[in-house]
Amino acid sequence: MFLTQATIAADPDMHDRVAQAAAQEGAADDGFDPDWWAQGWRRVWAAAPGWDTAWESAVAGGVPSPGADPGVITDGMILSQVQAMMPFRTVVAPLP
Repeated sequence: MFLTQATIAADPDMHDRVAQAAAQEGAADDGFDPDWWAQGWRRVWAAAPGWDTAWESAVAGGVPSPGADPGVITDGMILSQVQAMMPFRTVVAPLP
């Protein structure tokens, strides 16, 4: 599960899709570059319920690029996760 979530978080196609959803939902209106926001929160959105299972199923089924395949993690799944993470905010570094 965690390795799969880490793989999703590092996938450039997933980053692009999540960033695009953030752009559509107004990240820039809230003062955030959608790419920067998606990068900062990648560990959170990659842990969305059901994403790891869908990814693992796609890999087992021979899908060559699960992050680019909207049949694996759908646009609706991405949109739902991005909306659940709103309002857009920065990732705050922990105190030393």
